[in-house]
Amino acid sequence: MNANSRSALSLLAIAALAAAGVAAHHVSHAAAAGTVAGAPAVATVPGMPPVVDPNNLYSETEGPAHLSPALKDDLVRVYVPNLRGNSVSVIDPAQMKVVDTFKVGQAPQHVVVGYDLRTLWAANNAERSSNGSLTPIDPRTGKTGAAIPVDDPYNMYFTPDGKSAIVVAEARHRLDFRDPKTMALQYSIDAPKCGGINHADFSIDGRTAFFTCEFDGSIARIDLVDRKVSGYLVLPMPSTRLKDRAVPPGSPTTEVCTSKKGMPQDIRFSPDGKKLYVADMEADGVHVVDAAAFKEVAFIGTGVAAHGLYPSRDGKKLYVANRGSHRIHGPRKGPGSVTVLDFATDKIVATWPVPGGGSPDMGNVTADGKYLWLSGRYDDVVYRFDTATGEVHQVAVGQEPHGLTVWPQPGRYSLGHTGNLR
Repeated sequence: MNANSRSALSLLAIAALAAAGVAAHHVSHAAAAGTVAGAPAVATVPGMPPVVDPNNLYSETEGPAHLSPALKDDLVRVYVPNLRGNSVSVIDPAQMKVVDTFKVGQAPQHVVVGYDLRTLWAANNAERSSNGSLTPIDPRTGKTGAAIPVDDPYNMYFTPDGKSAIVVAEARHRLDFRDPKTMALQYSIDAPKCGGINHADFSIDGRTAFFTCEFDGSIARIDLVDRKVSGYLVLPMPSTRLKDRAVPPGSPTTEVCTSKKGMPQDIRFSPDGKKLYVADMEADGVHVVDAAAFKEVAFIGTGVAAHGLYPSRDGKKLYVANRGSHRIHGPRKGPGSVTVLDFATDKIVATWPVPGGGSPDMGNVTADGKYLWLSGRYDDVVYRFDTATGEVHQVAVGQEPHGLTVWPQPGRYSLGHTGNLR
């Protein structure tokens, strides 16, 4: 059986499970939050869905059995925002080809999954202008609705209680909390020491958000209850890093790291909610941060320009997309790769290079966990990595693809980005 046939069968199985309502079983588990392995219940903020397994905050995203029945009629697609093309390419993964392309606003950065899983949003931040917008996409039809003008939406997240969308106004050093349906402004939190504020994850109890500060080499800790920045953590740089250009055989592949500060990108929690993993493009690896103490406890070198972070469906591994260049606008065919970390040991268990070079960036894992889809930022393609073998297939898309979303995904609700579901 070839890879495409296997993908098609997997997708059909996903759809069948959702249609049969098999995912409904996780709802009953939610009522029994805190009973897993005798662990005490997590005291969450009001309105937030309960934590089913305090030892694994990804427990409700583990495969097709956790697909919401509400998604049974949704199209199985990969939505790819093309930053320089002002468009979204739509891939049918069963056919491994683009089946639609539609125009959106200026400079779409990410396709964001809405809190209730019923709307996907293209975040058009219109770089260096005031024409930002959010374009809604109906996952049942793959069609767009009327764009909503929004100031500088580089990225978007949602509060764990679902009451607010958090528009990440990167250029403004600001988080704008908006109505998750109408996008009417509710209030803002300024983060003046967080230059390049962009990616985030949320504590297991829903009280705290942690945002990376790309241009300040740090993390901002946001108190969502008292609505304020409660601290910043500067991430230390390693003494050496990898070279991001071709070197003759036998030549050193590392160099002295002369950067004064890092360039943190994606950030994700460990399954138990105790550690944060922070991908750093300048440091070529992942900072490990004790969330409660708010301090770095380890650094794991992964590959050139570590960028995107995605847990496996079983919650045991973390896929690290290494973009292949320290430059924001890097060259084609760089030394891009994916590193696979074991959550339990923080050890590297596999490395998957892109044959011929490439630039793996942002994306997500399929509902069945068999494939990791990532945009090829500098190469105008997307990659599909087989999570069992690391085998790579490519699909050509528009100009400078960025934060792509794989749909559907399992989970009860979305915290935003390209599918941070729980």
